[in-house]
Amino acid sequence: MNKADFEHFIGFLKTKAGIVITAEKAYLVENRLAPIARKHGMNDASDVLAKIRQMPSAALVSDVLDAMTTNETLFFRDQRPFDQFRDNVLPTLMERNAASKRIRIWCAACSSGQEPYSLAMMFSELGAKVAGWRLEIVGTDISKTILERARRAEYSQFEVQRGLPITMLVKYFEQKGEAWHLKADIKNKVSFREFNLLENPRSLGQFDVVFCRNVLIYFDHATKAEILARIAGVMPADGHLFLGGAETVLGVSDKFAAAPGLRGIYVPTEKAAARAA
Repeated sequence: MNKADFEHFIGFLKTKAGIVITAEKAYLVENRLAPIARKHGMNDASDVLAKIRQMPSAALVSDVLDAMTTNETLFFRDQRPFDQFRDNVLPTLMERNAASKRIRIWCAACSSGQEPYSLAMMFSELGAKVAGWRLEIVGTDISKTILERARRAEYSQFEVQRGLPITMLVKYFEQKGEAWHLKADIKNKVSFREFNLLENPRSLGQFDVVFCRNVLIYFDHATKAEILARIAGVMPADGHLFLGGAETVLGVSDKFAAAPGLRGIYVPTEKAAARAA
C-alpha cells in the first residue's frame, strides 16, 4: 500500500466523516476496501486509495464511507439507557410537553435501526399512559446502505436474538421465511435521514432527546466538541443527551453537564446551572 496514498486517505476520512484512523489500522483499511475495489472494477484496496487521491466518483466516495463506518448495534443495547429514558426522562418530558403531547427524539448514527425501533417499542409498551401522545423518532446515519436496511426493518434470527425480549419479538414482528419483519405500527414511528455529524443538524428540527451513543469514540477531541456544540443547538434548555458508557462531555464540551443521578445522560449547561442554583 502506497504510503502517500494512505496518508491522504487518513485526511480524506477525517474531512469527510470525522473518522480518525492511524497507520496501525492499515490492515483494517485493506480488509474493508477490498470488496469496494471489486465492485468498482479495481484490483485491490491500493487502487481505491489511489483513485481517492485523484477525482473519485460520488458513488465510490459513498461506498468507501459506508465501508469505513462501524455499524455494530443491537436491540436495547446496554439496557440501562432505555430504562432511564422510560423511568426518569419520559415522565419529565410528558409533564413539560403536556400541552403539545409531542415528543421528538434523534438517534444519531442509528445504523440498521435497532436503537430507534427499541425506543418505539418501549413507548408502545406503556399503553394507556401515553394515549394521545405523538412520538417522533428520527434516525440518521452517514451510510446510505445501512439506512436502506433500517427502513426495511427486516432482521435475521441472530439479530432479533440480540437484546430483544421474546415477548416483544412475538408482539411486534412477523416472521417471513428466515427474516423477521417489524410491524407497520412500530415501523411508522421512525423516519430515517442520511446525515453526517460534521454538518449542521438544524435541518432536522429541534429534539427533546438526543441519543448519540458509542459514536464520539471515533472522533478526535476537537471534532467531539464541535459535534456536541451542534447537538446543543437543536435541543431546548431542558433537553437530554444520551451518550455511550465509554463517552463523556467532561473535558470535551462546556455545552452539557452530567444529569444528577443519571449515568450517561447529560443536560444543556443552562439547565444544569438552574438545578445547582
